Amino acid sequence: MLHLDIDAFFVSAHRSRDVSLLNKPVAVGGRSNLKIFENKNMNMKLFDQNRGAFVNPVFYNNQKQNFNEFFVDNKNNSKLIRGIVTTSSYEARKYGVKTGMSLSKALQLCPSLVVVVPDYVLYHKLSHSLYEYLSYEIPAIEQFSIDEFFADVDGWVAPEDVFAFASHLQRNVMDKFTIPISIGISSSKWIAKLATNDAKPYGIKIVHKNEIPSFIESVPIHDFPGIGKGYTNRLEKYFIKTLGEASRSKELFYKWGKSGKQLYHRIIGDDREYLLPKSNRKSIGISRTFDPIYDRKEIFRRIMILVRHVVYLVLKHQVNPTTYYLKLNYDYGQRVKGRKTINRIFNETLCKSIYENLLLELDNGSGFITKVSIAVSNFSEHKKTFSLLDLENDLRDKKLSQSIHDLREKYSLDIIKSANEL
Repeated sequence: MLHLDIDAFFVSAHRSRDVSLLNKPVAVGGRSNLKIFENKNMNMKLFDQNRGAFVNPVFYNNQKQNFNEFFVDNKNNSKLIRGIVTTSSYEARKYGVKTGMSLSKALQLCPSLVVVVPDYVLYHKLSHSLYEYLSYEIPAIEQFSIDEFFADVDGWVAPEDVFAFASHLQRNVMDKFTIPISIGISSSKWIAKLATNDAKPYGIKIVHKNEIPSFIESVPIHDFPGIGKGYTNRLEKYFIKTLGEASRSKELFYKWGKSGKQLYHRIIGDDREYLLPKSNRKSIGISRTFDPIYDRKEIFRRIMILVRHVVYLVLKHQVNPTTYYLKLNYDYGQRVKGRKTINRIFNETLCKSIYENLLLELDNGSGFITKVSIAVSNFSEHKKTFSLLDLENDLRDKKLSQSIHDLREKYSLDIIKSANEL
């Protein structure tokens, strides 16, 4: 099993079309694209060709984000830079520049840092082209995220030739796309992914089956894919801090049911999990971060705009979500979240009504809001029973929603807006 990961992907994508960025400390970063909240028609379109488990679709228009948008005036009439680092080059990381760091802090650490405006359409198109190339070279490919891929070469490449084959892929990707990739190799999908961390940057790491116990022995548990804060805190209560210690705690993991058993076998490299070449989408969502806003009418308007984008995706993928999520982030780190599950036929009128009620339930009307996130999931099958009391109205609204969607498909996503978005 191979795990292929593009090194500093967003930076590498920009370098592939601008060689002047090579060998320089570079950071891709900025602020969320807030153009979708403008009242004028922005001719928004969707790029959604990638199918990774952790690949979000991108809404875009032909207007590029301007670097000057990162700056705001303060009370002293001087310029302050806003936004965060999305990805940094390895040259920048030597200065301490990290993902999630504010741009102002990054520039303090590295005054020579070159900040590049994100171009998500570029990233998606490059990722999709790479997927098509890998699919040509290898029969079984799974896109895991926008910059990660799994490849099953069992039966395609002889075991003794796997390292040479990986080197061949690495060179060809650099020649064809001018982007560096690192590759992890192992008999287990998740050990291969873990091995890629050791391979970076632009390297190849192979972990044979008999080497797995020694390879994982001193690896911190939070470095393993699938172990988040929840499992980390749970394991540390039992004084388990490394994967080696976890591998000797089989009974503990088995007490945690199906998910615990699955995680344990992933850790020891005995998961026997296959690739998911066409993984079904589990949820659809969108979020935006913005300067603090107190006006609740404006927050409501922005939520309705985000809902329109989610509705567009739901109808495009022809799914029927039954669970709706809303999360609000406030200044000073406070946040609230809630959800509502309802077995009804999805339509735009219903969706907006649900989010209006969720906002009223979650927000107490005080404090400044800095981020809104919405998502839908639990896609029902056609055989599921929907509410009969609302069936007639839902079918009517569903038909209307589909007609509006067809117009948005033909012209642009913001060609038709509801009054509560204006």
